[in-house]
Amino acid sequence: MFVIVDDREIVKTGYASSFNREGVASTGLRPDEFEEWVSGVGKCDLQAVEAFLIGDCTKREVFPRMIRERCHVPVIALNDSPSLEQTLELFAAGVDDVVRKPVHVREIMARVGAIRRRKEAQADHRDIGEMRVYFDGRDPEVKGVALSLPRRERRILEYLVMNQAKRVTKSQIFNAIYGLFDDEVEEDVVESHISKLRKKLRHRLGYDPIDSKRYLGYCLTLN
Repeated sequence: MFVIVDDREIVKTGYASSFNREGVASTGLRPDEFEEWVSGVGKCDLQAVEAFLIGDCTKREVFPRMIRERCHVPVIALNDSPSLEQTLELFAAGVDDVVRKPVHVREIMARVGAIRRRKEAQADHRDIGEMRVYFDGRDPEVKGVALSLPRRERRILEYLVMNQAKRVTKSQIFNAIYGLFDDEVEEDVVESHISKLRKKLRHRLGYDPIDSKRYLGYCLTLN
């Protein structure tokens, strides 16, 4: 999920719509809403956030520090006009990148992926057993052959791979895929997505790579 912070409703809704068209969850917050939220949100919910986008708003130089106190996901500043002085101030405040608007959400996602790889020395994919799972929007490969997946199923698989060393709950998956503030979709939709994903993976692999335990959640297992 991407969190967009800006004073202007048109900016927040515009980017939220663009992310939605790419199948990516996002939410827009006013600066006062964001300050209250980031200070009190639980760690479990923060794990659903892929990046923070800070637009034109009050306290924009303060927000990166507040974010860093809670988590270490990428922080990108969105600028309306080119200004070397302002860009340097934002980098000094702790943002990972400064992007001039207008910018396509695909470019933002690519920049977030690049920031992650630099921080984690991570490639744009991860090999898990006989699967190769990409983090740049491409379908995964199973036994060397691409497996076409709907966007939600693909992102669930990516999330499970990124959290391979631990078990994740249905709520965590829902928050990562649909966003923390989506009241229009029921959390149980995750079970339907995972059921369809398991069937496709089982058909290709010959076994079910997703282990589920009631009340504890899901994790990837290798045969």
